[in-house]
This record gives sequence, structure tokens and C-alpha cells, in this order.
Amino acid sequence: MAQLNAGMTREAAFALLSEHNKDPFHIEHAETVEQTMRYFAREYDPDNEEFWGIVGLLHDLDWEEHDDDPMNHTIYAAKDIEAAGGSAELIRAIQTHTSDFNAELPKPELMMEKILFATEELTGLIGAAVVMRPSKSVMDFNVKSLKKKFKDKRFAAGVSRDVIRSGAEMLGWELDELFARTIEAMQSFAPDRDTFQAE
Repeated sequence: MAQLNAGMTREAAFALLSEHNKDPFHIEHAETVEQTMRYFAREYDPDNEEFWGIVGLLHDLDWEEHDDDPMNHTIYAAKDIEAAGGSAELIRAIQTHTSDFNAELPKPELMMEKILFATEELTGLIGAAVVMRPSKSVMDFNVKSLKKKFKDKRFAAGVSRDVIRSGAEMLGWELDELFARTIEAMQSFAPDRDTFQAE
């Protein structure tokens, strides 16, 4: 695999994220997607784990400030990332996850871009479902429970089921496989704050 260069360190990326995002929920979502991307990078592209992680961390950089303009989501971010020294390949990878909103943006081609596209909304759905559980933990969450929430369109209504479906298609995975593997990814770092506080 070719070495991918983000043009910035993880620390610089996190500083940029914190500059443009004040809502703790958005920071947590960014870190959840970062860790999910790192999990899959260790399987598919271990030499580029840092790059995959930074893509996950910054994928929604401009959402908090511009959520009223989904057509240009990631276009605002591109300027800020570039100004902070981020590479063209980092910007491209981030922009692929909103190509369903804006046909002018690049479509996912690399495995990393397909994983981002397929798992980004899904981690949000899993997170929302986990919060409703008595345990508040992803550790006892399973595919069956996720399928139930996925079918209930009123639950986490902002999560696009179509994006998740097309992400699975891009990867050539059944929906169940995408569900199972994304749950496993999230269990590998257990991003539920209650568990962290209980330790």
C-alpha cells in the first residue's frame, strides 16, 4: 500500500477540531469515527493507520458551524484543513463521505474512503441505540438489536439508512456483516463514557 500523508499530526488535527467544534457530542462523534477507522486500518492498511485516524477525526470538521448547508459540507472544511497544512489526499478522503449530497465531490475509491462512507452514520446509530440500553455500554450490544433500530425509521431519524446501505454495497458486504464489524470496531475501544467513568 502506498504511504498516505495527512500533512498534520494527530495533535494538530485535534486542535483544529476543537477550534471549530464546541459541542462535546461532536467531539465525541469525531473520536468515535477516528477509533473506528483506526480499527479497520489495522486490518486493511496498517502502515496508514494514523492517516485513517485523522480522516475519521476531521470528517465532520465543519458540520457544527455549517449544518444548515449540507450541500457544502466538507467544502468549508477543505479551506480550514488546507490552511492548517493538511494534504490534498486528506481533504479528498474526507470529501468522499459527502459525495451523496454533492455529486461534484469525489466518490469513495480507496478502502479507507469506503469504510468512512459506510461506518460514519452507522456509528451514530449504534451510539444512539447504546445510550438507550440499561448498561449504556456497547459491550453487550448485538446485530439483532441494531437491525431493529435500523428498521425503525423514527429512531435516530437523522441517520441516513440509504447511506449505510450504499456503503455496504461499495464494500461488497452484506448489511449484517457491516453491522457486526462496526459493532466489533466500537467494542474494541468502547466509546461509552459511562464505562470510562466507572473504571
